[in-house]
Amino acid sequence: MTSNEVVVITGMSGAGKSTVAHALEDLGWYVVDNLPPAMLATLCDLAAKTTTSIAVVIDVRGRQFFDDLTRALAEVADKGISRRVLFVDAADDVLVRRFESTRRPHPLQGPDRILDGITKERERLQEVRSVADVVIDSSSLNIHQLDKKIADIFSDGEIADLRVNILSFGYKYGIPVDADLVMDCRFIPNPHWIPELRPLTGLDNAVKENVMRAENVQEFLVNYQALFATMANGFIHEGRKYLTLAVGCTGGKHRSVAVAEELAKRFNGELHNSGRAISAHAIHRDLGREI
Repeated sequence: MTSNEVVVITGMSGAGKSTVAHALEDLGWYVVDNLPPAMLATLCDLAAKTTTSIAVVIDVRGRQFFDDLTRALAEVADKGISRRVLFVDAADDVLVRRFESTRRPHPLQGPDRILDGITKERERLQEVRSVADVVIDSSSLNIHQLDKKIADIFSDGEIADLRVNILSFGYKYGIPVDADLVMDCRFIPNPHWIPELRPLTGLDNAVKENVMRAENVQEFLVNYQALFATMANGFIHEGRKYLTLAVGCTGGKHRSVAVAEELAKRFNGELHNSGRAISAHAIHRDLGREI
């Protein structure tokens, strides 16, 4: 936790903002729910006088007050106060199912369908999402997984200048919507076509070795590591705190998992030891999804 930091939690209704807020409370943050944006700068001034990190939930429940959020964020930036915007998102069909399961209307639904309310909200949030420091897609996460993801990003301990979430995925399940960078591993021969490797995953040594010794893979990893080192300097200079690198293969079971694990190891090793404070860990979105 960084003292005197303010995190603004916003995003789509039903995406999990309450879960994020509770997770931060469990980590010792002071959380304010449904704050009018016009009061954000005042709250930040108060936070600057303490050693407590504050999280603020601001969303469309504030009705007409919510439209002041962009202006309030600019005002906070002008004051030089450390703040991050965390945007929680989910796919439209997932949001519809969540509202239907709770039997609650969408805040902007009115007399229309749930999907109409979601569409209106997404349009209103487009500008805020574009300036978010962290975007989390909760579509495939349960409450416990989302809670853990927040803990990974905001837990106590050594604070990295840049935290890199390396997310393996399968293209047949779609590209993660919260990806900042996307790497395609489908140029690597697929272990799926080797009978003894097919039931294994990229976490198994036999698959890792097969992927790592494939033609051009080591050259690719070295070149990408050098490229990312250059990009990391720029991200840190621009004040980025969190980055999601999505690594994809066809099913998210073999190649992307092995490469994500390897990159996490390399980024936490050579990059960190070279003087740049970078922390990286691998998460596997679609592992175990294949039937």
